[in-house]
Amino acid sequence: MHAYRDQYAQLFKDGQDVVLIAISADPVDTLAAWAKDDQFQFLMASDADLSVGQTYGALASRPGLTNRNLFVVGSDGKIAYRAVPFREIDPTAYTELGDALAKLAGGQ
Repeated sequence: MHAYRDQYAQLFKDGQDVVLIAISADPVDTLAAWAKDDQFQFLMASDADLSVGQTYGALASRPGLTNRNLFVVGSDGKIAYRAVPFREIDPTAYTELGDALAKLAGGQ
């Protein structure tokens, strides 16, 4: 999440024409405190019942946990890019994400 925060302006053009929503199984109050403390400039949503994780195939093999996946959804509602699993510690993952966002923006 810190990498998203730190690269937000570059990757997401400060939120211009992009809505970034981080979805976690954590409770709302936990996510709100984390977002405030770490100054995340994007939305965070709780998937406490894991319905979103189920829909996107993000459930981990251990019950109640989700894998770290990343999906870019176009304005048409279709998945334009997926990273399953997302390699958050690999800098090239952010280059790939940036390329996918630029391609999507160019195609709109």
